[in-house]
Amino acid sequence: MDRSNQTSPLVGFILLGLSAHPKLEKTLFVLILVVYLVILLGNGVLIVVTILDSRLHTPMYFFLGNLSFLDICYTTSSVPLILDSFLTPRKTIPFSACAVQMFLSFAMGATECVLLGMMAFDRYVAICNPLRYPVVMSKVACGPMAVGSWAARITNSVVQTSQAVRLPFCGDNVINHFTCEILAVLKLACADISINVISMVVANVIFLGIPVLFIFVSYVFIIATILRIPSVEGRKKAFSTCSAHLTVVFIFYGTILFMYGKPKSKDPLGADKQDLVDKLTSLFYGVVTPMLNPIIYSLRNTDVKAAVRNLVSQKHLTE
Repeated sequence: MDRSNQTSPLVGFILLGLSAHPKLEKTLFVLILVVYLVILLGNGVLIVVTILDSRLHTPMYFFLGNLSFLDICYTTSSVPLILDSFLTPRKTIPFSACAVQMFLSFAMGATECVLLGMMAFDRYVAICNPLRYPVVMSKVACGPMAVGSWAARITNSVVQTSQAVRLPFCGDNVINHFTCEILAVLKLACADISINVISMVVANVIFLGIPVLFIFVSYVFIIATILRIPSVEGRKKAFSTCSAHLTVVFIFYGTILFMYGKPKSKDPLGADKQDLVDKLTSLFYGVVTPMLNPIIYSLRNTDVKAAVRNLVSQKHLTE
């Protein structure tokens, strides 16, 4: 019988996660919990110091504060559910909660691409056109840039999620994932999803492809400008101002390329192993990258380290 004739109102989904690896679930529960606490602490501290320390009231740290807030929101939309799934035998999620999670993860995940692009533009102006930096990257300009990136991604997420939840779903409600990842949900629809796929491809080109191209072009000009600096010390100082951002970009996009660029195995046993690797890579992308962002910016940035030390010393003085 045709699947489309067997549709019925869907109450919720079953998330497989790592059900086939119970021992690994217990180990990962502890590990992911620790990582999540580090994410909250590290990104929370970055947000606080960028607000309280006047020396960090610059465009670069304004965008860094946005990135830290984004990482907290992104991980909070999925990590608590993942931790709960590691302890629960039957990992179910209501349809409405699944829709909310799709919206949040889709909006937060791609907003990071746009913010990284804006941070690359900030470094381009600072190094290639330093005299125009106060004008181009003024507070009047940075505010609308950040608000625009959030508004555009949230609007697109509303469109993508609303298209997904209107689809008819058949009896099979098992998602082979930790969370309600939108592509995994679309696979369960018993209707034509070509419009959804085309819409997502267009959105990815705009919000993922264009920022990548923008970052690449910006760093071509940045590197060319740095190489023209006569002194070695001057080149090192100029490169150090963008090394943290470049490291975050490599980790963020490198993980995406690894997730979606590797070949698929045709061997059934190899497919099972690949399924496990895909899930662990997705987990890495979802929690380890947000954890590394504040660590990288703290270790490779003297201004942030000085601001953190100043905040700690002020707290000791008040006590």
